[in-house]
Amino acid sequence: MLQQYDERNRDLIVNINGKLVHRDEAGISPFDSSVQNGDAVWEGLRLYNGRIFKLIEHLDRLRHSALALAYPQIPSHQSIIGEIRRTLSANRMTDNVHIRLTLSRGVKYTSGMDPRLNTAGPTLIVLAEHKPPVYAKSGLCLITSGIRRIPPECLDQKIHSCNMINSILAKIQANVAGADDALMLDLRGFVAETNATHFFLVHHDVVATPTTGSCPEGITRATVLDLCRSHNISYAVKDISLAEVYRADELFCTGTMGELAPVLELDGRVIGNGEIGPMTRRLSELYTELTASLGVKVV
Repeated sequence: MLQQYDERNRDLIVNINGKLVHRDEAGISPFDSSVQNGDAVWEGLRLYNGRIFKLIEHLDRLRHSALALAYPQIPSHQSIIGEIRRTLSANRMTDNVHIRLTLSRGVKYTSGMDPRLNTAGPTLIVLAEHKPPVYAKSGLCLITSGIRRIPPECLDQKIHSCNMINSILAKIQANVAGADDALMLDLRGFVAETNATHFFLVHHDVVATPTTGSCPEGITRATVLDLCRSHNISYAVKDISLAEVYRADELFCTGTMGELAPVLELDGRVIGNGEIGPMTRRLSELYTELTASLGVKVV
């Protein structure tokens, strides 16, 4: 699974702190905290027919992450939505768009780690791209990575930070193995998530997903659990071992960039009957119905 270049994105207009510039001219200071220390938080949004699905939930998570990192200044939801609107308008975008928000602590007056060097205020980047869901709906192949997810006693994964080296190392293992992505375990050996998405299994018509002890609080993950509750689908949030995953009837991943994506193979084992399962199809259809009708109007 390698994203391909989309010709429609050749002349993108990028928004950096309210300044709209061509992608080839966009840049941030070498003194910015995102460059200096990876001190930034981010969100991925998806635009459906002029509406951003779960926009407020995403902006809440962005704010919560910035608060956890003690950012002294955090743009309001209203101001961020305004910059999103300006960016989409400048690119004449209305549908099938992925928006990456990045918020850093801002520019330092000299290089260094100390947050007291930041006196210029935060940096907000709005990057909107023409980008359909990136995962093949025909099914994914995963491996289990030897790289473990970081536990909360080292770095709480509820901080949705731009420091993603842990996941990149797992992705490298997946690439070398010829797999689409890598399943990552926590330090106890239980499933956490993949290198890029949250993870679900289905067994005996029960939908199960790991706790968020060693992974972010996923917006799409929460939406799937809400769908289970509202449609009387049995579900569980619990520790999940690899043995449980191997014997599952169905597996699927969730995320804003890829929506719901079925997993048909893990570590060389065919999952279920090797086809997209009925529960995965049902939840995917219910999710599509939601995204077609709900969201904050921005275009």
